[in-house]
Amino acid sequence: MRAHSNSNRYPRSFPALLLAGFLVVVLPLAAALLWSAWNTERLADRGTRAVGGALKASRASRGLVSHAGSIERLARQIAVRPEADLLGDFELVHSNFVAVAKELTGLPLEPKQVAALDRIVAQERVLYKAVSAAPQNPIDARATVAQAGTIVDGAYEILVVSHLVADREIERLRESAEESRLFLFALIMVAGAAALAFAVVLARIIARPIAQLDDAIRRLGRAEFERPIEVSGPRDLASLGERLDWLRRRLTELEGEKTRFLQHLSHDLKTPLTALREGAELLGDQIAGPLAPSQHQVVSIMRENAIKLQGMIEDLLDYQRSLHSAATLDAERISLEPLLRSSVQAHRLAAAAKGQRMVIEVAPAMVWADATKLRSIVDNLLGNAIKFTPSGGVVTLLAQERGSEVEIDVIDTGPGVPVEEREAIFDAFFRGRAGASGRAEGTGLGLAIARDFVQAHGGRIEVVPGSAGGHFRVLLPLRPASAMAGVA
Repeated sequence: MRAHSNSNRYPRSFPALLLAGFLVVVLPLAAALLWSAWNTERLADRGTRAVGGALKASRASRGLVSHAGSIERLARQIAVRPEADLLGDFELVHSNFVAVAKELTGLPLEPKQVAALDRIVAQERVLYKAVSAAPQNPIDARATVAQAGTIVDGAYEILVVSHLVADREIERLRESAEESRLFLFALIMVAGAAALAFAVVLARIIARPIAQLDDAIRRLGRAEFERPIEVSGPRDLASLGERLDWLRRRLTELEGEKTRFLQHLSHDLKTPLTALREGAELLGDQIAGPLAPSQHQVVSIMRENAIKLQGMIEDLLDYQRSLHSAATLDAERISLEPLLRSSVQAHRLAAAAKGQRMVIEVAPAMVWADATKLRSIVDNLLGNAIKFTPSGGVVTLLAQERGSEVEIDVIDTGPGVPVEEREAIFDAFFRGRAGASGRAEGTGLGLAIARDFVQAHGGRIEVVPGSAGGHFRVLLPLRPASAMAGVA
């Protein structure tokens, strides 16, 4: 129920969660992009209107200057000879002047332009009235020319102001564009930071159920079945977590059944074997009466095979325990040399019993490993070497660092491993030609256990070719990260 309550905060599926995360991350950047497009369009529209108005004002101002010049020229001529054709031309120029002035009035002018325009329009109106009455009332030529010149000067003033206004508007547009650029840069930085923050948060949200699944699978791989598996996230991932928890419970049941089976098997087999062994020993001790030599030999064979069968059962149970043990490592940083020397010392008695000599050459090294399992690896290799080495042979243990690994070699002067058996020799219950021929007894589990423990450390074990006898090499990583990767 807890997983369901947590999943209510998530979308229904993992793809929907990814899509929602993508939209949330993209949203600030999309907003910045939309604002940039809107602001660019606004600046472009403002620039178009400003430039268009400036162009219209400049064009009208130039027209006003042109008409003002025509008025001045005609006024000079009419002041000298007020003829009808000159008056007609003056009427036409006046109409054009009034039309241009009206056009300027409709434009968004500066106050200075408006004042100058009103002034010259009024002056032109006065001049027009005076010139229009020239045939009946003579006009003062000097005053008329001076008044016309004032109109021309005013028109030029309007033109200059129009140019200044256009330049000022262009400068305003440039400043607005610069402000927009800076604001857009700041907006992009803020949007990028927000998108990055959202991405980090969403990455953690998205990674959480994946990390929970990864942890659950690792715990199942390490045979840690005690803690329930809970996955919070979208419904499909939560359902996957529920299936993994079902698998955990099922594996717990199977593990319990296997343990009970092995316990019952051990009890059911050991009880009759113990009775058989004790009976053979009683017969061998002639408690039930004297035995003939042939009978004594049969009893001895029975006793030896009972002991052998009991040892094989113990080996089988030990192998089953080692399979479970290989899934978990109690790794720590240990000194390799004391451990190897202690292991060699424990095998010296067995080697001496066969007249064998043991040689050890170990360079000081620190390795990240489970001391108990590493000791078991070396013990199995040494025991295997002693078993297959004939009397008077030599068993050698070498160890040294090579790069990021430690290399452990166990070399003997026995028959060696045939080429065709170098891969299969690490399989459980494989005894090879030497074991099958009866020259060496065993269940074929020692090397299988050694391989499982080496792989649990993230290392590898192999048969080194080219040696006259047996040559096994173990390579273990020195650093804990590599070792724990092997466990996973």
